[in-house]
Amino acid sequence: MLKDLILLFFPHQCACCHSHLRKYERLICTFCRHDLPFGNYTDQTPNTVENCFYGKIPLVAATALFRFRENGKIQNLIHALKYENRESVGLFAANILGVEILHSNRFPPIDLIIPVPLHPKKERKRGYNQNTVFGQKLAAILSSEFCSSLLVRKQNRPTQTQQTRLNRWRNVQGSFFLKNPEKLANKQVLLIDDVITTGATLEACCNELLKADAKISIAAIACTENF
Repeated sequence: MLKDLILLFFPHQCACCHSHLRKYERLICTFCRHDLPFGNYTDQTPNTVENCFYGKIPLVAATALFRFRENGKIQNLIHALKYENRESVGLFAANILGVEILHSNRFPPIDLIIPVPLHPKKERKRGYNQNTVFGQKLAAILSSEFCSSLLVRKQNRPTQTQQTRLNRWRNVQGSFFLKNPEKLANKQVLLIDDVITTGATLEACCNELLKADAKISIAAIACTENF
C-alpha cells in the first residue's frame, strides 16, 4: 500500500523518454526497449569504435553497446546514469554487453577491468563514478578483476561536453597517472567508459596503460558515429 502511494505521487520514469513506468516495467519502458539503437559492434571487425582509435592506439578489440545521438534516447539514458544516480543503467548495460563480449571470438579472456577515473573532487561532488557499477558487473560476467585504483586522474578539468575535438585532446594530455604498473605487465585489460565521443580521454588513458605493456581492449555503453 505504501509503495503504491509513493508511486502515485512520485512515479518512476523511463530513463529514455521520461514517460511513467507501469508496475511491470523497470528502468526503461516497453516501447523504448524495442527502440534502443544497439550498435552490434562486438562481433564486427573493424567497427565504428575501433575506427576512432585507428593509427593512434594498438587495441586488441573495442566495442560499445549503443549508438549515441544527440538528444536521443541514449543521451537521456547516460544522463540518468551520470547525474541522477540511476546506477541501474550501468547494470542494465553490463548485463547485455558482458554476455556479448563473453561469447565473442574477438575479445580475449580479460584479466583486469579499469574504468576511466574521475578526479577525486568531482567524484566526491557527484558521489560516485558512473562507471563503477557498470565495470563491477562486467567483471562478474567476464570472471575478471575490477580495479578502480590503478589509473588516477591528476587534473580536475571542466566538462568537455561543449569542447572541440582538438580542445578535448589538449585538455586530457598528461591528466592520468598509473599506479603499480607492474600489476598490468602483459595483462589483458578492458578499459571502460560511459560514452565515446572523440576518444580523446580514452586515448590518454591508453597511453598510460601502454607504459606498463598492457594489452588493451575498450568497451563503452555508447559511442557516437561522427568522428
